[in-house]
Amino acid sequence: MIEVKPLALEGVLEILPKKFGDDRGFFSETYNAQSFAEAGIPLQFVQDNHSLSAAKGVLRGLHYQLPPRAQDKLVRVVKGSILDVVVDIRKSSPTFMKWLSLEVSAKKWNQILVPKGFAHGFVTLEENTEVVYKVTDYYSPEHDRSLRFDDPSIGVAWPFEKSVLQLSDKDRNAPVLDGADIFP
Repeated sequence: MIEVKPLALEGVLEILPKKFGDDRGFFSETYNAQSFAEAGIPLQFVQDNHSLSAAKGVLRGLHYQLPPRAQDKLVRVVKGSILDVVVDIRKSSPTFMKWLSLEVSAKKWNQILVPKGFAHGFVTLEENTEVVYKVTDYYSPEHDRSLRFDDPSIGVAWPFEKSVLQLSDKDRNAPVLDGADIFP
């Protein structure tokens, strides 16, 4: 029982699981392989990841893995909110270098599906934000890549000034798209 909304880049989807609540709390089936397959999303996830960002303005990304270890990602927020950003890095795509953003939050109870061939990142909009995401292949350090979050050729409009963002050294030193290994 999910609602699926296509977004501006082909294959990128917003997914809204049903949420049932009463005076005790709520129940939600956030992933069901059969429901996803019936909705045209027949992916097999192999790993779950969970991150906590203690501060507002923590930026993680833009990350991806190259083939043959490329990953589809299903991202949701269990506490707080993020601005999730997806960049098409497939050279042969008509939307190459285009990006979109979507607010994903515990309050909205939405998810975003990021297909292979897209770089992915997010910035926290609240303190103590927890993000949980599923991937379709295991983490592979030799295939792991990053793009500069502020690459001017892409032009992502992040909601905070660069000076207040908190980044890892990996993300701060990532290459721009022109110098990066990307998808054909």
